[in-house]
Amino acid sequence: MTEPLKSGSHVVQVELAIDQVTIVSPAEATATVRCMLGPVRCGARFDRIHDSAEAIDLELTQILAYFGRPVEELDPVHTALVTLRGTGAQLLTSAAPRSRWQCIQGTNPPR
Repeated sequence: MTEPLKSGSHVVQVELAIDQVTIVSPAEATATVRCMLGPVRCGARFDRIHDSAEAIDLELTQILAYFGRPVEELDPVHTALVTLRGTGAQLLTSAAPRSRWQCIQGTNPPR
């Protein structure tokens, strides 16, 4: 079980569920996501795909919510279009009908 908050460091665990993903390049993807654990902020680093041994190192560089308006953070259960950059972007997959969404997990940047 992961601890949501590491005392003293104020590093908060975050999770995004991916609905649709577009691989822009091997190091960049845009995805329609739902925040499952957060809020997740710009600059968040994702280092694992839930239920996968594949290593990733992706930074959340942009969040577009509310009809394409840029925001700095996304609260749980809200949906947005995000840009992720770094290692492992090509491992992200879109949800298939009647299947579980792929979830990526990581941490917010320190405030």
